[in-house]
Amino acid sequence: MLKNTQQLLDIMARLRNPEQGCAWDVKQDFASLIPYVIEEAYEVVDAIERNDMEDLRSELGDLLLQVVFHAQIAAERGHFTFDEVSEAICGKLVRRHPHVFADAVYASDQERHQAWEQAKADERQEKNKTPAQSSVLAGVAASLPALLECEKIQDRAANFGFDWTAVDPVFDKVQEELDEVKEAWLSGNQTHIEEEIGDLLLVTVNLARHLKVNPELALKHSTKKFSRRFQYIEQQVATTGRDLRDCQLSELDAYWDEAKLALKQQS
Repeated sequence: MLKNTQQLLDIMARLRNPEQGCAWDVKQDFASLIPYVIEEAYEVVDAIERNDMEDLRSELGDLLLQVVFHAQIAAERGHFTFDEVSEAICGKLVRRHPHVFADAVYASDQERHQAWEQAKADERQEKNKTPAQSSVLAGVAASLPALLECEKIQDRAANFGFDWTAVDPVFDKVQEELDEVKEAWLSGNQTHIEEEIGDLLLVTVNLARHLKVNPELALKHSTKKFSRRFQYIEQQVATTGRDLRDCQLSELDAYWDEAKLALKQQS
């Protein structure tokens, strides 16, 4: 296993060689690789959701390549090496699992989770300097998908007591925010509408948290479901020799209801 890891590191070093390497690899930097890191992470998720283990093995390799790529650039600039990346995560895992690597004992999963969050907070406090950096909300990447960022921010706040203790008030808050969206729409103020839509999405994420649902995955699944049903509509319209634009909305709605039943029977 270590032999293959070293071979991967050697290949990347060769690709980055200014004289004998690949011109494309040589010109890359941290910023230019950002889209590839994000893309590879999502492709890993896609392979998992499809339960395709062969593809998952391949996609994990592609994701590992991005780690090695960044580590090689960092080593060239004198920042850190791949070995130091591994050393850092090993140390972090040991620190955050005292119940495994030390003699800590937790009475419940909740207590264990609180200890995990406290360990992360201690790490942030140790390395951060400004008040904003030392906030319990610090460290949540702003480049995360909006739903995921929102969920993580709310989780951080909840770990320090800023959260509803029951789900019923969250349902009430969703309805309140929905009413405010309608009021904003009636006002015709687009800036206000956007603000209220954002508030509605935020409290919906909060509701998902209380219902133990991952909002990012829930929306992804619903989007896929919408796509399957819409494609069914396209197929049905195509059999009539027409285009979607030739159909009345009522006809498309009927196909939609038909799609829900047909696809449910197939699943």
